[in-house]
Amino acid sequence: MKEDIFGEGLMAYQNGDKKAVFVVESDIAETEEWPISTFFRSYKEMPQAERTALKRCSGRVLDVGAGAGSHSLYLQEQGLDVTALDISAGAVEVMQKRGIKKSVLANFFQYEGESYDTILMLMNGIGIVGKLNNLSAFFKQAKKLLAPGGKILLDSSDLIYLFEEEDGSVLIDLNGNYYGELEYSFEFNGKKGNPFDWVFVDYEKLEECAKLHGFSCQKVYEDDHYLYLAELKLL
Repeated sequence: MKEDIFGEGLMAYQNGDKKAVFVVESDIAETEEWPISTFFRSYKEMPQAERTALKRCSGRVLDVGAGAGSHSLYLQEQGLDVTALDISAGAVEVMQKRGIKKSVLANFFQYEGESYDTILMLMNGIGIVGKLNNLSAFFKQAKKLLAPGGKILLDSSDLIYLFEEEDGSVLIDLNGNYYGELEYSFEFNGKKGNPFDWVFVDYEKLEECAKLHGFSCQKVYEDDHYLYLAELKLL
């Protein structure tokens, strides 16, 4: 990455700026402020979907898009062999400072690691595919990295609620892009990063694509606001 706004924010928090925030812009919602403390939360502070996913991890784990490494840190403390992967150099440095033993600076789609029993992708980790039509490439890469019988644990949200009308109907342009595709940009300390593609995948689309690529797909948790946790197993 030529720029690393995300890593700079994480590093600032790690170095003592506990009030640090990201200013986040997207093309479908108002500009928001995200407290960077969110990426450093403890197991007890994590939402139920994340805690459920962590309890279902087994064997050798690859934490994709690990960020500040909070999920990896918990798994490491439980005695699991976990590798934390992120595309942000700043994030990887933060993870090292936090004591994560295995942290890797790499793009998931180009990563040639060892064989893993669990691929973990939390905080809408599947968003790294960018566009819905890149899901196939994701599953092909996951197959290369998973051990026989391995699994993927990921959470995402169905953004259909953003398009609901007052009468309960849904207004979507069927000729447009998939409604879960967004463009994000991060700003920290007045420095704005380049926009990037990010996608939220509804469960039905995920299940359909998973089956096409030889994975079973099970919804293991769902909250009351369109967020779900899925476990996909390599058949």
